[in-house]
Amino acid sequence: MLKKFDEDRQDLKPYGLTCELWQPKLMERPDRHNEIEINYLPEGSLTYLIHDQKLKIKKGRMIVFWALFPHQIVDFSKDAPYHVITIPFSTLLSWNLPKRFLEMLFRGELKATTYKPSNPVLANQLFERWADELNRDIVVLKEICSLEIEAYLKRFAFRTMNATSSIEKVEPLPINLVEKIAVYIANNFNSPIKVVDVAKAVELHPDYANSIFKKAFGYTISDYLLEQRVLYAKRKLSITQDSITSIAYESGFNSISRFNASFRKFSGMTPRDFRKELST
Repeated sequence: MLKKFDEDRQDLKPYGLTCELWQPKLMERPDRHNEIEINYLPEGSLTYLIHDQKLKIKKGRMIVFWALFPHQIVDFSKDAPYHVITIPFSTLLSWNLPKRFLEMLFRGELKATTYKPSNPVLANQLFERWADELNRDIVVLKEICSLEIEAYLKRFAFRTMNATSSIEKVEPLPINLVEKIAVYIANNFNSPIKVVDVAKAVELHPDYANSIFKKAFGYTISDYLLEQRVLYAKRKLSITQDSITSIAYESGFNSISRFNASFRKFSGMTPRDFRKELST
């Protein structure tokens, strides 16, 4: 059964270890989940807005990115299904992948790198088998799939670290006004900016900027800005042992109380509880 993005889906809700066939769909808002996501396109193309870049993924290419970065399909060609793998963050860390590869993922660099499998027929067969077996309620099969996906990602990491002609840098595409607002926030959220600063950067009146942004993304600019700061804090809490206080200020908050209130608003828990949950 083909999956489609659910616009009512709870933000940051995990998918778990999955491999499924998805139907391309224009997304009215970004998706976010603390997992690694792999997309493979047997046909057609997808255009993503990932964090601060608009990228087109072509037929026969695979892309890997950390899905805690906001990602949103803003265009596609053909009504052709594509494969999606999601890997929980805790599972990824247990796989002992190369440190430099993980650092690239966490910085968001791999959002601009695609890999073309040398044997597309085999790649399709692998993705289809994982989709079938992960959906069965058989523990041993799920463990085998996990091992195979781990090996597949390690091969991707090896090829990325030792770049060959099969690795292609994706050229960023032009972006529209609403996307310019999102990109400006992505690049400046940890500075002391406000809605008026965002609007000025894209040469719009603050009320009009807020109106078109909310219509496209479903968020006010102010809420989107706060959420980007919280998401950055979550990434830091996930991969460092930095103090909560230093992470709060590095994320763009000017007080611990404001940080705690915003963190609770967007994740339903305190930063301390979030870090404790990760450790367990």
